Amino acid sequence: MHDIFDLLGIKGQVVAAGLAGGVLRALSRHRYKLREMVASPICGALAAAYLTLPVVAWVQASGLPMPDAADDTTTLAAAFLIGVSAMWISDIVFEVMARRFKTMRDE
Repeated sequence: MHDIFDLLGIKGQVVAAGLAGGVLRALSRHRYKLREMVASPICGALAAAYLTLPVVAWVQASGLPMPDAADDTTTLAAAFLIGVSAMWISDIVFEVMARRFKTMRDE
């Protein structure tokens, strides 16, 4: 799996941190649905894989206070936060889609 991530230009550690953020968010739910346990952590991992390095570079370029971007802990913390945020967004999108399909089916 590591070779596939390298081929795509993705750090495996970043994907793992995003997935961990997604799983933590999924475990914080009172009711467990399939989308919270499978789809949402995958969304968190994908978002972390593709958004972490650009976000860290943007924050560093904007002059906002941030620890050294060359340190892996900064990148992994950003990946974790992006994974959690992607979980919230995917939960909202999946809920809107489920409601929309339910109303279409009822009509």
